[in-house]
Amino acid sequence: MGHRFLTAVGAAVAVVAIASIARVPVAGQAPGAARSSPPQKWTAPRADDGHPDLQGTWNAATITPLERPEVFGSKAAVNEAEAAAYAKEFLESSSLDRRDGGPERDRSRAYPDYFTDRGTQLAWVNNAFRTSLIVDPPDGHVPPLTPEGLKRVNADQALRAPSSDAGEQAGQTGKGIYDDPELRPLAERCLLSFGSSSGPPMLPVLYNNLKQIVQTRDTVMILIEMVHDARIIRIGGEHVPQNIRKWMGDSVGRWEGETLVVDTTNFTDKTRFRGSSDKLRVTERFTRVDPKTILYRFTIDDPATFTRPWTGEYPLVAVAPQEHIYEYACHEANYALEGILRGARDEERRAAEAEKKGVK
Repeated sequence: MGHRFLTAVGAAVAVVAIASIARVPVAGQAPGAARSSPPQKWTAPRADDGHPDLQGTWNAATITPLERPEVFGSKAAVNEAEAAAYAKEFLESSSLDRRDGGPERDRSRAYPDYFTDRGTQLAWVNNAFRTSLIVDPPDGHVPPLTPEGLKRVNADQALRAPSSDAGEQAGQTGKGIYDDPELRPLAERCLLSFGSSSGPPMLPVLYNNLKQIVQTRDTVMILIEMVHDARIIRIGGEHVPQNIRKWMGDSVGRWEGETLVVDTTNFTDKTRFRGSSDKLRVTERFTRVDPKTILYRFTIDDPATFTRPWTGEYPLVAVAPQEHIYEYACHEANYALEGILRGARDEERRAAEAEKKGVK
């Protein structure tokens, strides 16, 4: 069972707010749900327009990482015993709730795993436990950056504030970089989810992995549990002009048989996925493969950043009908940021007064 909440990490302090707490099945946790295989003659239910009905609430949680861990070598999939052994070691080593210290944790940082929801086993796709979300290239890794992409990523990192996952700080360095609340990262301000949870591409994250799909004849909406993002996908039509840029890009969908294909362009420079350029194009495919599973597949194409396109996939698993996505309360009644900025100004005032008095 999973429990959902929000952690927004600032440059100087971790700001924790209870978001939505709900008990829901974790994707890949229950063998029946995780290993569901399509019946031979199963046909997806139809929406009013005759296309497959994708509506419902789906869980993206899985411990399968984007890129293949070294422990798996060249194996794209493993057997049940290998998957169980990896899950046991992964969940123990990555636990935030440990009190035994270690190179990346100590007693002061121990944190209840009760509030995380990353899943408990590898993704089950086509009757196999997958070792990476990436399926192409076959080695399970993101392709190398192009020279142009590498130069851009290095430049961004040099100009970006520490701990930032967005581009608002580009071109700014120094002590006062976090003094303006509008320069702090999008995720910290609860404006956009971190880890590309909202996408595209939509990736599993540490918690809040639910996605609710609402479908009409001309629009598909995906409500993301993390930071309450809502993706609006127009069915048919053309992309908006290139001068119109959006945090989650401009998504246009079409039906190809049983699959909803979504093409997204027009991203901003504030949400660069793994250092992508403004040429990024993400193609997603949503296919209802059985009553409890949508196979989600995405392809990243950005010739200005990556040496070749690359593709990943994983299952979205249905949650119980009585389960819902609850409101993601983030900064409501949270005065930590205000306190941080007031404290910094007070320290500066005291230092200035002490300097005038000749006090060191």
